[in-house]
Amino acid sequence: MKKFIQTLKNIWSIEELRSKILVTLTLVAVYRLGTHIVLPGMNPTLINTTGGGTGILGLIDAFAGGAFSQASILALGIMPYISASIFMQLMTILYPPFQKLQKEGESGRKKINQYTRYLAVFVTILQANAYVSYLYQTNGPAMIPAYKDLFRISTTVILTGGTLFVMWLSERITDKGLGNGSSVIIMVGILARLPQSIWQEWGAQSAKGGAGLLYFVIMLAVLVAIIMGLIVLIQGVRKIPVQYAKQIVGNRQFGGARQFLPMKVNSAGVMPIIFAQAIMFLPTLLSGFETTKGVAKVFSDHSNYWYMLVYAVMVIGFTFLYTALIFNPKQIADDLKRNNGFIPGVKPGQPTADYIGAVMDKITLPGAVLLAVVGILPGFAQRLGIQPGFSTFFGGTSLLIMVGVILDTLQQIETQLLMRQYDGLMKSGRIQGRQTVSPASSI
Repeated sequence: MKKFIQTLKNIWSIEELRSKILVTLTLVAVYRLGTHIVLPGMNPTLINTTGGGTGILGLIDAFAGGAFSQASILALGIMPYISASIFMQLMTILYPPFQKLQKEGESGRKKINQYTRYLAVFVTILQANAYVSYLYQTNGPAMIPAYKDLFRISTTVILTGGTLFVMWLSERITDKGLGNGSSVIIMVGILARLPQSIWQEWGAQSAKGGAGLLYFVIMLAVLVAIIMGLIVLIQGVRKIPVQYAKQIVGNRQFGGARQFLPMKVNSAGVMPIIFAQAIMFLPTLLSGFETTKGVAKVFSDHSNYWYMLVYAVMVIGFTFLYTALIFNPKQIADDLKRNNGFIPGVKPGQPTADYIGAVMDKITLPGAVLLAVVGILPGFAQRLGIQPGFSTFFGGTSLLIMVGVILDTLQQIETQLLMRQYDGLMKSGRIQGRQTVSPASSI
């Protein structure tokens, strides 16, 4: 306990770190305040706040920190920008002109960011119109009659402005605060629902008597075990030994060191789950958030067996696809050869690239399967009698983002401490954050 208190004092004594923490907390507080401001034309006392409680809409509501179900001006949150960022990231890999822009350095990055903002506005307008249709279906009585004629236009404009404001907040957090702004905002939205979800689950289980309370304790223990397993999945690496040839320059010797090439078991991060959920969400979006008919009903219920089967297959497929897009064994082999490095027992050049690719394929398969299991755990949790709101914390995107962002933030804090010769956050070893390819993949 004394070490923990001393660590907090060390963190607070670093002026730069203290400033980053205060800026982050202030901007997060502004965002949370905005999620409680209701759209003009809606009667706050008549809003049906249970509309986003289950299925894919519940997940969207969790990302928005409850703003989606509360008909807030920030109901769409940062998700349209995230969708646009993911699309632009894929374009920089698949589309040669964008590849060229990315190689231009800072100027190219600024152009790509500008295109991402334009695309985010377009995506927000589409989602805002679908959200208005959803409000007509679920919150018709809450709409003030005098505003109904212009409600669609005004709400679309306000929701677009709200998303742009959240984008600005996320950029300020990235520049002046601690961590990646988009990731922090999503994590805050997820964590904001955790106390309420735990309380609702406690109420539901306590009503069953002693057996329900025991089940609640076991449930929390299982959640802790899942989080620990997820940390292992995020930080798990396969180390490939690399030897560097000795070089004599003058009277000094360089190289000759034996190092390791870390290959992450889950190099794709949370992106396969996001891609899979985006595809699974399409029927719901095309039906105007109507989740009670046909295919949209199946694809909006993550406890449905067909949903879980299709979802797991898509996560595994997207894991291999995304890993193939971001991981280039040929480039790694060329870099090793250029720096006089080699893998013992493997010839430099193409044989090295083939070896690295084969190792990545072997470790990607269990990583993809585990990622798919994590993705469908909320569905199984709901089938075991856990409340829909609390079940989302047993896996899926919510838990992956929450654990990953916390690890990244702790890594940044530890780096600041070690730079100033303070003890780190752990007695042994160091906290490892996620390796990110671009801001979009740091979610």
